[in-house]
Amino acid sequence: MGTAVDSVNKEANGSLSDEKKVKVVFVLGGPGSGKGTQCANIVEHFGFTHLSAGDLLRAEIKSGSENGTMIQNMIKEGKIVPSEVTIKLLQRAMQDSGNNKFLIDGFPRNEENRAAFENVTKISPEFVLFFDCPEEEMERRLLNRNQGREDDNIDTIRKRFKVFVESSIPVVEYYESKGKVKKIDAGKPREEVFEVVKSIFSAIDKAD
Repeated sequence: MGTAVDSVNKEANGSLSDEKKVKVVFVLGGPGSGKGTQCANIVEHFGFTHLSAGDLLRAEIKSGSENGTMIQNMIKEGKIVPSEVTIKLLQRAMQDSGNNKFLIDGFPRNEENRAAFENVTKISPEFVLFFDCPEEEMERRLLNRNQGREDDNIDTIRKRFKVFVESSIPVVEYYESKGKVKKIDAGKPREEVFEVVKSIFSAIDKAD
């Protein structure tokens, strides 16, 4: 019986970097920082394809594929899904999209993800869009939102903040050392935040 990595490998062969120039922007920010809202705006205004690593894993599980069952079992057992599995799902979604501009949301979650992504895809991100938001504001937003998500209680929220700081901030710092981080003050109202986001993406369009 093959591993989860093997079964995704069968479906995602070929390197995207061999084709037309692929642009990848990593989108990072704590829970409640407004990433999802702003990604939707960027897709609408700038023609990027929005890929969420978490959504792709959930979709794979829902599909009932052999690979999805393996992912589900790993999560149930409290194991971390290997970076390569998530990366192959991202690669497949990128190839299927027909686009060459991607927002990758909530990934890389840690340094190991980051190194594996660059190693497997041979793609280095254009930059990291980092939604920097005070914890008190993120907490307020998560407690106020009415999606009825069971993970939106105060203890779980604070655990998620802690994981984000410990795992994802080193990724931000790595790219900051390369001059590749665009930091956004995400504590402001969403319209103001998008004005800043828009100026960043308009500058890329002009550079092309």
